[in-house]
Amino acid sequence: MSRAWFIVWALVIWQVAAWAFAPQKTAQQPAAQVDGPGYGSNEAIFVDGRAGLRRETALAFERPYGSRCAGEGRKQFVAHIDYYYYRRQNDMEHYPKIFGKAGADYIAKQWSTGDDKRFERLTQEAYAQGYLALSDFGDVGRKLAEAVVRGERVVAHSCEG
Repeated sequence: MSRAWFIVWALVIWQVAAWAFAPQKTAQQPAAQVDGPGYGSNEAIFVDGRAGLRRETALAFERPYGSRCAGEGRKQFVAHIDYYYYRRQNDMEHYPKIFGKAGADYIAKQWSTGDDKRFERLTQEAYAQGYLALSDFGDVGRKLAEAVVRGERVVAHSCEG
């Protein structure tokens, strides 16, 4: 019996020593694809953040039209759309300042997906139908929202009445 215990303890000590003295393996997670030169170590997080923002914005535009006019539904609809344009405008201003022309080109490409084009069209429609006004946007987001709805006429006042 003592011989069996000796073998078990020897195996345990050998295993602990192997773990203690083995070289550490670094855990590497694949980062999100970043198109272009390095834009900082957090760019993969920002790419994922833009994707999440697009999902939230899509959900805001999918809300029932009746909820866009009053109460909590309107508050959430406007907040999501305003935040989308805030983030987009903020990136469009800051990437060129930090990374120059390469940053400007990169971020323009990042914010020109099919979803972004769709949100512009949906914003134009919501503005024309009276569900959104430029006064709903904060200072930063309003800059881009004004450019998006330029040339659009308000043809209905859906939230009045």
